[in-house]
Amino acid sequence: MNTLRFPFDSIPEFGTVLPVAPGVYWLRMPLPLALNHINLYLLEDDDGWVIVDTGMGGEDIQRYWQQIFDGELSIDTVNRVIVTHMHPDHVGQSGWLCEKFAAPLFMTRAEFYAARVMYGIPEGLSWTTEQYMRRNASSEQRIEAARDSKFRMSHMVEPIPMAYNRMRAGDVIQIGGRDWEVMVGEGHSPEHACLYCAETGVLLSGDQIIASITSNVSVMPMEPEANPLADWLRTLKEFLVLPEDTLVLPSHNRPFFGLHERIDQLVTHHEDHMLALEQACVSAKTLPELLPVIFKRTLDDSQLGMAQGECIAHLHLLMDRGLLQRELREDGIYWYQTMDADLPGKSLSDSYRGDDAPQMV
Repeated sequence: MNTLRFPFDSIPEFGTVLPVAPGVYWLRMPLPLALNHINLYLLEDDDGWVIVDTGMGGEDIQRYWQQIFDGELSIDTVNRVIVTHMHPDHVGQSGWLCEKFAAPLFMTRAEFYAARVMYGIPEGLSWTTEQYMRRNASSEQRIEAARDSKFRMSHMVEPIPMAYNRMRAGDVIQIGGRDWEVMVGEGHSPEHACLYCAETGVLLSGDQIIASITSNVSVMPMEPEANPLADWLRTLKEFLVLPEDTLVLPSHNRPFFGLHERIDQLVTHHEDHMLALEQACVSAKTLPELLPVIFKRTLDDSQLGMAQGECIAHLHLLMDRGLLQRELREDGIYWYQTMDADLPGKSLSDSYRGDDAPQMV
């Protein structure tokens, strides 16, 4: 039974703020995705403000930020810009905000350098990405579309600052006379920073822990043999040391209470996905045959890449656990088959129903 509690009846309109904890204000910015918003946060500092995450690049987002600066808080000084991780909806306006206020950028090292790499990737199709696509049975049509694409990730962000201040797991940052501990999650991104204030019982969880959706945990062409789901589950459980009554302020959906319950739900969700994939692989399967096992709705082109990455992440963890084997056959495609002799005795949890579609968070 889901007993998560959502303490706020209203949500802030774009360009406005809502106080949610001592010295913490919640704001939202639009996204051009099925997931149509991101939550951002302003923290009161002694002589100014600290921004946590920045929104996607573009002039529309800058206009919403200016409305907030000109609004009831009358913000004219920003002391720091903190970015939880390198995805475009989080880092996208960091350059503009840092430049506007001459404010230093704070990120973990892996996230800063991953951002600088990702947003410098040229258009077109590398041989490594083509190999990733072919081995995972992508259609010739999708491969040709990728080869002809003019899309670049840099179009989604403002120029990222050339310098940053490093955050590490266990660091304590003082903001407005309160200590905020840096906690790091992995798997959704390389070194995702969350901020926890014990004094007020608040966790700024970014994309690591969200109430109504699960973070995208994918194997991507840049690191085709990665095992991100193992990293994500391991670091997710580290948040169980925090009190159950922690107020979780995530990057998407609504703030909530029920941290431990939500972590249990997320772990069960992924374990059920892996068991369903094991059962489907009693006879050898390719990736396209396995996508419907965990994604029940028909996937459109905008969702397919993320869905493939998520499915591969589950398959890689099963391989790491010795429960699945992968074979590269003469057709140049990976085939997956279960190795678990105890599989007939296992069952899915009662709550398992698969995902409707992956979300890009």
